[in-house]
Amino acid sequence: MQTFPEYIKDIPNIAGQEDIIEKTLADAQGKPVFLHDSGIDFSRVKSACAVALHMHQPLIPAGGHDLRTAEIISNLQYMMNNPGIGDNHNASVFEWCYKRMGEFIPQLMGEGKQPRIMLEYSGTLLHGLRKMGANNVLDALKTITTDHNCRRGVEWLGCPWGHAVAPSTPVQDFRLHVKAWQHHFAGLFGLEALSRVRGFSPSEMALPNHPDIAYAFVKTLKDCGYQWVLVQEHSIENPENGWSPERKHLPHRLVCTNSEGETTEIIAVIKTQGSDTKLVAQMQPYFEAKSLSRWDLAGQSVPPLVTQIADGENGGVMMNEFPPKFIEVVREAAHSETPLMNVTEYLEYLFNMGITEQDLPVAQPVKQKQIWDHFKPGEGSEKLNKVIEEIKQSDHQFHMDGGSWTNDISWVQGYDNVLGPMEKASSLFNEKVLSQNMPTDEYRYLNALFHLMSSQTSCYRYWGQGLWTDYGREICRRAQDVVHYDY
Repeated sequence: MQTFPEYIKDIPNIAGQEDIIEKTLADAQGKPVFLHDSGIDFSRVKSACAVALHMHQPLIPAGGHDLRTAEIISNLQYMMNNPGIGDNHNASVFEWCYKRMGEFIPQLMGEGKQPRIMLEYSGTLLHGLRKMGANNVLDALKTITTDHNCRRGVEWLGCPWGHAVAPSTPVQDFRLHVKAWQHHFAGLFGLEALSRVRGFSPSEMALPNHPDIAYAFVKTLKDCGYQWVLVQEHSIENPENGWSPERKHLPHRLVCTNSEGETTEIIAVIKTQGSDTKLVAQMQPYFEAKSLSRWDLAGQSVPPLVTQIADGENGGVMMNEFPPKFIEVVREAAHSETPLMNVTEYLEYLFNMGITEQDLPVAQPVKQKQIWDHFKPGEGSEKLNKVIEEIKQSDHQFHMDGGSWTNDISWVQGYDNVLGPMEKASSLFNEKVLSQNMPTDEYRYLNALFHLMSSQTSCYRYWGQGLWTDYGREICRRAQDVVHYDY
């Protein structure tokens, strides 16, 4: 395959080669990634577990003392430069956390074991690592991504480039995030590596539940070549009764219909049991899986898959307890009846048995049953919005903010001072850049897109009002200035 640049001048490669990306992914459709050299005897697997690590650092205007002129740098670099503030002394440990799978996988493969891990790194983290000179981290990741002996143990998950939260990010911008990450990943690890990325991990596990936004979300993923998406168990429901899905350790079909009556769907793999990093740090999914046996699906006996994701670096348990526990479990699980498996690997074995997507149970975004009880798809967005408002009046727990692994935190309420500038930056970008059909490989397009996506990082709304909202507003201001100046 042809080479793919990692940077265009000083901007990471986040747009401009859409045709190459689309062809790469189209050529990969239907071709197995793991099946031929997995080495797992699926016929004797009683149950399995899949573990994913989410890695992210935002970009912040902190490379100087004046907020309005400070260089945009990685928060990790800021931590390195200011070790006396808060928990910044952990910066070097964080950096090792981003690298250590590049050490564990080759070691365990060399022992004849069967390590498995799914990795999700935001674009802002990958750019920040390169910019701060952490080349050893990226080199270690490249080895386990491209080396034939290691890559069967590693599955990369796609994500929004700037760690944007889908329910509160304009749908056209969210699509730009998804495509930008694919560009950046191909620039780092190659087009062949990108062709093997089949799963998608939404930031904060946030799944839109507004019918039109949920439909656009799934359509974006399908259009960008993704086969499956990771969802939080509390963000989906059974369409028939609105209850939580019963057999959470089987893949589902996430079916989304919009107000115009259009329907699209994607395979959903359910992440269970909240967001506690202790679950992954102590490899709880493996021990839960050991207690399970094969289930019936479409008349066939299949092993359930217990799936979890957690921050790969945050907190003492992930920093200190995860490494020895992961290595211990990999050694115990190898060649056993309860192996570690990555999701695409599991799906390939499942479909190789003759199971089809249509055999999977159906799910839809949470709270949609209440809508469909009062609204018929095809009646249009105006009627839909009226029905939503009527339900809100009668049910104060009803909302269209989506579902995530942080349901105690709203990504909308109380953040008007950040969302306002974000919406203005987005509006300007769409008015002055997208609507003008500007070539996406031009530097001024890339620069504007870089600032827009950086401004939509969820961190500016996660930590509450204060310095982080100041960071968010400042990057929004710069995004607006870039568009005004260059366009």
